[in-house]
Amino acid sequence: MIPPPIQRGMTVLNRELFRREVSVIGVRVPTSLTAKFLKVLNKELFNQPKLRNVVNDPESNLSKVILMNLNVQSLDLDNLSSEAKDLIKKEGLGVIKHSIELKYDYWGVDDIIKAILPEGSESPSSFTQVGHIAHVNLRDEFHPWKYIIGQVILDKIPNIQTVVNKTDIIDSTYRFFKMEILAGENNMIAEVKESNCRFRFDFSQVYWNSRLHTEHDRLVKMFKKGECICDVFAGVGPFAVPSAKKGCIVYANDLNPTSYKYLLENISLNKVNNKIYPYNLDGRNFIKKAVKDLEKNINIVDQTKMAKPMDIVTNTSSKFRTFNHFIMNLPATAIEFLDAFKGLYKDQESLIKNPRADLPMIHCYCFSKSEAPETEIIERINSIISYSMQVDEYKIHFVRKVAPNKDMFCVSFRLSKEVAFLAKESKKSVDIITGILPHKNEISVFETSNEQKLISKRRKIEGED
Repeated sequence: MIPPPIQRGMTVLNRELFRREVSVIGVRVPTSLTAKFLKVLNKELFNQPKLRNVVNDPESNLSKVILMNLNVQSLDLDNLSSEAKDLIKKEGLGVIKHSIELKYDYWGVDDIIKAILPEGSESPSSFTQVGHIAHVNLRDEFHPWKYIIGQVILDKIPNIQTVVNKTDIIDSTYRFFKMEILAGENNMIAEVKESNCRFRFDFSQVYWNSRLHTEHDRLVKMFKKGECICDVFAGVGPFAVPSAKKGCIVYANDLNPTSYKYLLENISLNKVNNKIYPYNLDGRNFIKKAVKDLEKNINIVDQTKMAKPMDIVTNTSSKFRTFNHFIMNLPATAIEFLDAFKGLYKDQESLIKNPRADLPMIHCYCFSKSEAPETEIIERINSIISYSMQVDEYKIHFVRKVAPNKDMFCVSFRLSKEVAFLAKESKKSVDIITGILPHKNEISVFETSNEQKLISKRRKIEGED
């Protein structure tokens, strides 16, 4: 592509400075023979994005001008192939100079930004689109040009009305990043379509990442119609709403009152009011309450008449039910909430003898900076749940790279009976794997659980992306 004029150091966008006149050699041909000569001269043509290589002849309505590539800069047709020269000479075709004026509108975001930034700089033009909002994540080195970068994106990308940048400030309570508006309207209420659902939310007050749509779909595909899903950190509903549309019964929770507000709105928008039970609680409290509430809702089967009884929930009696899946999508801290599952079903220990009463699958999201992430993640989980999972008891799915040394994963495992029915921790507890009392010189799992939790907290990776 023909580059724009270099404007190093510009911090306030001046579109008029992005003009360039390009001189092109053209061959005048009869209009009726244009197609023939285009085929013959195919390798010599002026082929530039968004520009025509055949233009009207300014001197005659009976002919067109076929433009040659930029390597041809003289009327003597230097740098044109001898075959093309011979044809033009044989047919007696005229050769002229044609001028093309390029303006700001011609170039794309990358072209303009590269012309402004210091030489050798990468173009920080990538962004995530959330409805009408373009969300950039600019490094500090680009901050002197942040407003001009925002304006160029606003100018060039269709349907974008607002450009925002993620700041380094994280809301300490609800863990969303503060946003600064770089260009466009101060309108942060976004509406997006994902997984055949509509979502509306205030992008400045809740967490939403459009890059996770394939992960949302991956998990929801695992769920069967009629299953019971417990979404512990539901946000505005990217897992909960599609699951409900699929025919699942969903208990969805978020501590952020703004997320909860838009969760309610999205439930109504997608007409799944009879499939989702919304909560606005702390994650640990919600896990315990949801289990009790599900047990009370013995008429839940009536809401899913199309599902087979065995598909609806796992149960051993008409008055006891378990969730099929727990979703824990809060990567920075979700692992720490796994302690809520210790003894969660201790009052129903008789279920351990019933093969129909499979305990729930847990899908826990997390970050890792380790060179051996699987080992590091499983150690963290084991320290929280006071149980040593074996390799065949879990699956780790790589979700995405968040930063050069930071990856996001989803660990899926079935809640073990040892954890679910744990009565209480004791220094002289039987080893949860072997059933043997620890030797007096050995440190039991339970004796070190508090220390391990502290280690886990130190390892905690801050800052969701």
